[in-house]
Amino acid sequence: MTTRTLAERAVTYGSVAAASALVGAGSVWVGGATYFARRVLTPDPIRPDDTVIHVVHSDSLTLSGTEDIVVPGRYGLWLDGGKGHARIGGVLEVDHRRQRVRRELLGVDFGVLQPGPARFNPYYWGRDPQTDLGLATEDVIVPAELGPMPAWITPTPHGTGDRWAILVHGRGARRIEAIRAIPALHAAGLTCLVPSYRNDGEAPVGPDGRYNLGLSEWRDIEDAVSMALARGAREIILVGWSMGGAIVLQFLDRSRLSSVVSRAVLDGPVVDWGQVLKHHAELHRVPAPVSHLGSALMGQHWAKRLVGVSESVDVAKTDWVTRADELHHPMLLIHSRDDEFVPVGPSEALAQARPDLITYEPWSLARHCKEWNVDPRRWDAVVADFVR
Repeated sequence: MTTRTLAERAVTYGSVAAASALVGAGSVWVGGATYFARRVLTPDPIRPDDTVIHVVHSDSLTLSGTEDIVVPGRYGLWLDGGKGHARIGGVLEVDHRRQRVRRELLGVDFGVLQPGPARFNPYYWGRDPQTDLGLATEDVIVPAELGPMPAWITPTPHGTGDRWAILVHGRGARRIEAIRAIPALHAAGLTCLVPSYRNDGEAPVGPDGRYNLGLSEWRDIEDAVSMALARGAREIILVGWSMGGAIVLQFLDRSRLSSVVSRAVLDGPVVDWGQVLKHHAELHRVPAPVSHLGSALMGQHWAKRLVGVSESVDVAKTDWVTRADELHHPMLLIHSRDDEFVPVGPSEALAQARPDLITYEPWSLARHCKEWNVDPRRWDAVVADFVR
């Protein structure tokens, strides 16, 4: 065998080895991107306890837990795996050395309050508008594309009237997220319809059991709007939190019923899923190429089976900063500068792009969608003024 032959073989073997390495690396990247995409789109049915009650005082609790536990405002606590519920208020004392905080105890709604594990409830209330607020509430079923969706209708003290608000909760939340908004909307004369939607744990599961980031969920809100119209509504105001805001924006863009909506209120909304996914990838140290590939795979028709979705999720369609010129409805946009889950930047950019349509109310201190909790008087006032 000649030296030339040996050299040629060495080059060939080296090329094969290099190609194999690249293929292996590519497989790892695709695998990571697929996992990232599935994780973003998959609901979390189980919520673990994240708080510990150390001491129960007569008028306060000593707690430890996540960063939420020291944020000012009013919140709830799920007790004994959800069998009980308590409400807590302002911070009275912080023990930095032991990483504990003492907060006001505002009430025990049901169950037994005792030292042990608990779960933080950012929505403050934990049951339904009638039980929590003493408001007459009708449990109804919205006939929807996928089947019956449970909903609440809470009329104003003066009756249902023809002005309705439809309240859309966020990703991983349920209808209780919206209860805290009802008094302000009632003050403006609005009947409130609070629907569930696909894959939220109350409504039917979608064909793939995964979130579609608003790109299919808006159809469930269209069915809720149809119910409101059938019940006598002539004007609709949409209110959405987090992914609920993304759902509202898709409805306004795509629904045949968007013309009956006079305005929208968005709290901590996702106005650009691409930026949210980038933020969480950086937060969890996911390599940028992996997160970019994961976002791209969501929107590819050929990758639906790989990602596990029945409809492709085109993240570009959720970028309302780029699509700002396509908006036509007046909006109140509430967003905290300290939002750790949905960065405030896109909301600021959208407000700057459409000052003719958007009334922007920035908040401080509040974490994700906790603006009401931190300052309920201000939240109620700006919302009631906008929708009145």
